[in-house]
Amino acid sequence: MGGERDLKSLHHGIVQCVQCPLHESRLHAVPGEGDAHAALMLVGEAPGEQEDRQGRPFCGRSGRFLDRLLEKVGLRRPEVFITSTVKCRPPDNRNPRKIETDTCRDLWLVRQIALIDPAVVGIMGRVAAEAVLGEKGNLRDLHGRLIERDGRRYLITYHPAAAMRFPEAAGHIEADFRKLAAMAG
Repeated sequence: MGGERDLKSLHHGIVQCVQCPLHESRLHAVPGEGDAHAALMLVGEAPGEQEDRQGRPFCGRSGRFLDRLLEKVGLRRPEVFITSTVKCRPPDNRNPRKIETDTCRDLWLVRQIALIDPAVVGIMGRVAAEAVLGEKGNLRDLHGRLIERDGRRYLITYHPAAAMRFPEAAGHIEADFRKLAAMAG
């Protein structure tokens, strides 16, 4: 029960955070949601317009795609924990800047991962791969890679928005999610 209480306290801090410029234009911070003891944690890039309006991660078109993808691999959204590298929407949906990803990672994301303590963390998208793991490069080369760091397993995959636009990415993300489901199982 202490872990859930600590996670709620952390999320309260995220909602009130003013440590980087992103707070100036947000409607709602988006701490993340899901099972506080999830075996699988998913980390996206940044909240979009719908997420900013609702204060929930992946609740727009990408979220519906993600829900169908989870279902395909035998998981349900309430069984996982979903968040992003930054907790506030960047203006005009631009990519978050390094100072923003560094601030959110150091203040919030590292602590979220530690509190949830998942068996595996799915890193969705190039921005998240660089912000969380320092991995730079093309997702064609990075996706499907299992990286172990500080006793934790991370698997890099495409962002659902990319998979919605590009058929090649859609096939790869499904295969990557099957790996994630097996590692979380």
